[in-house]
Amino acid sequence: MESQDLRKVGLKVTHPRVRILGILEDSDGKHLTAEDIYRELLAHEDDIGLATVYRVLTQFETAGLVLKHNFEGGQAVYELDRGHHHDHMVDLDSGKVIEFTSEEIERLQREIADKHGYVIEEHSLVLYVRPKRKK
Repeated sequence: MESQDLRKVGLKVTHPRVRILGILEDSDGKHLTAEDIYRELLAHEDDIGLATVYRVLTQFETAGLVLKHNFEGGQAVYELDRGHHHDHMVDLDSGKVIEFTSEEIERLQREIADKHGYVIEEHSLVLYVRPKRKK
């Protein structure tokens, strides 16, 4: 994504928006909190406040640039919406978020909805997991 993507979704190109978009792009798929983004800005001596980070993230979410997740027991995290559906596992011990895709799970969800007379418009699947204990 680039600054032209901001224009496409009706947002003015501003320094805070460009910097926050860049941090999300460079996150290698990692889910970031607003505080993570703010710390990254501070590390690069960007004079952008935490309130601005929250405001920009909300604008990005409204514009469809980012997805916001509120995983149980944790802060809201954000990731770029790269246009492909995936599900999540959250490690309850470490807080690590693992993305995965499964056509079998997707098929079963469609079949269940169909069986009950529905079509899925959108959905979210989050598995809360712990590492297996060694015996």
